[in-house]
Amino acid sequence: MKIDESTPKADGFRMPGEFEAQEGCIMIWPKRPGSWPFGAKEAGKAFAEIANTLVKTEKVYMLVDEETEQTARKWLSNQVELVKIDTDDAWARDVGPTFVTNGTEIRGINWSFNAWGGSYDGLYPHWEKDDKVAAAFCEQMGFPWYEAAPFVLEGGAIHSDGEGTVIVTEACLLSPGRNPELSQKEIEDRLKSYLGAEKVIWLPYGIWQDETNEHIDNVCAFVKPGEVVLAWTDEETDPQYAYSKADLEVLEKERDAKDRAFRVHKLLIPQQPVCIREEELEGFTFEEGEDRREAGERLAASYVNFYIGNGVVLVPQFGDNHDQKAVELLAELFPDRQVVPVAARQILLGGGNIHCITQQIPLGMDRV
Repeated sequence: MKIDESTPKADGFRMPGEFEAQEGCIMIWPKRPGSWPFGAKEAGKAFAEIANTLVKTEKVYMLVDEETEQTARKWLSNQVELVKIDTDDAWARDVGPTFVTNGTEIRGINWSFNAWGGSYDGLYPHWEKDDKVAAAFCEQMGFPWYEAAPFVLEGGAIHSDGEGTVIVTEACLLSPGRNPELSQKEIEDRLKSYLGAEKVIWLPYGIWQDETNEHIDNVCAFVKPGEVVLAWTDEETDPQYAYSKADLEVLEKERDAKDRAFRVHKLLIPQQPVCIREEELEGFTFEEGEDRREAGERLAASYVNFYIGNGVVLVPQFGDNHDQKAVELLAELFPDRQVVPVAARQILLGGGNIHCITQQIPLGMDRV
């Protein structure tokens, strides 16, 4: 049911932190040949590993269509629920609904999706199906939902601490391909109204080369209210160094909605740049007007792109010397959860990572 003439904040709803209790997780089975090489076979295995791990502690809803249903069923646990909704690609974080709660009821938000930039710098030319996913899922699964369109936003562009603070990047939200008719203050006011927030923290940058115009979910994430991880490198010659240093300077001087200073944990990026290989590039099929990859291109690899489940934290791994360091730091920060390393190169080839292909549904007492 679509909710007209109101906003989540006006109705007493807020976007919870991802570390709060969840009902489940939305994912989409991969197939688009411009994102997933060689028929998405290896990508599908990675998606299945994530879904089959999460379903042990929460529900998992996998969106499929006529073309992908049979393959998905083959690889997925029978506990994973398949949901028939057509999509253009598999980025559940960005095309799925953002959920808000009043402590009892869960409602969804349908943002406008334009493939990370529309005609200005969007990554693929057709996103009509993706733009309908959030509303379709809410309707099928019985979630009331708010219509935020034509405001353009993706789930990966926002992080909430659940207590009134939201973090975003200027690079993404102020991109000319999102909402160029709105000022920064107008965008901030819109976020506060729909996310039930009191304060928005604007970090300058995300991860270098992140083709989403530098989503927040690849560079900085809450582990609890007042405490974040920040993607970091000590190599001053790395382009990421200046980005992360500028973000750190903002976090060190800002305070959250509860007037707390931020505790920042530096989460190292991979020691060696993760680049696409010639043999991997051969597996893609790009359509006209689509952003094309090139051999040797550096990918936006970051361990911050993890997913917090009810009992687990799934952290991407790249076959790098810093893989284990990421696991160890997150184990310290989430002592009540099992930190599960997931080989994530096949997801990264598509342009994102574990957090990008998952969208959590918070637990509502009316759905227990």
